[in-house]
Amino acid sequence: MPASPPELHVVDDPAADVGRLLADQAARGGSIVLTGGSTPGVAYERAADLQPDWGRVDLWWGDDRCVPPEDERSNYRLARETLLDHLEDPPRTVHRIRGELPPLEAARELDEELAGVTFDLMLLGLGPDGHMASLFPGSPQLLVEDRRAVSGPAGLEPWVDRVTMTLPTIQAARRIVFLVAGEDKADAVFRAFEGDITAETPASLTRLAPVTVQIFLDRAAAAKLTQ
Repeated sequence: MPASPPELHVVDDPAADVGRLLADQAARGGSIVLTGGSTPGVAYERAADLQPDWGRVDLWWGDDRCVPPEDERSNYRLARETLLDHLEDPPRTVHRIRGELPPLEAARELDEELAGVTFDLMLLGLGPDGHMASLFPGSPQLLVEDRRAVSGPAGLEPWVDRVTMTLPTIQAARRIVFLVAGEDKADAVFRAFEGDITAETPASLTRLAPVTVQIFLDRAAAAKLTQ
């Protein structure tokens, strides 16, 4: 399948734009996949303000660290503090990755839950090494095609095991959205969205999905793009 060019949105406040996307999707209902990080946290706060009723949403996480849900490193905790605790009507279902379990068990549980599921909106971040979810450059998890979720070691700090959706699961989403901010991401943005499509830059592999990937980023993160 030929890669489609990504849809780039260089804006002053990408978290605000993504917050509106999340709020709009929540109003329509469906399955939403969240990510971790400080910039998405701002987007979640905006989304909760704009749309406090998430009662038609099935909520998922693309990855999480193998820590209890109250741990400060937990992507679930971030979403709870910035989104879930501020909603008037909670999501219809919340599919938390149970990081307190042994990694293989948590991944197997998520894999089973994902059977037959297609996502309406997949939100992703971009690491400075080009990773997305917990799919890191050179990771054997990138090669998994017969499972929807896997576990594996971290490719950068914090050095705790991760559970992550696999590449085919991510590529099958109806809408794939990246939120990226900061000059420390500029090299990764260029490699992921203008450079070669390669497992050495895992985020670039989303460009092989059958949908156009949307990237919302600030000017600092976009500094090395040529288009």
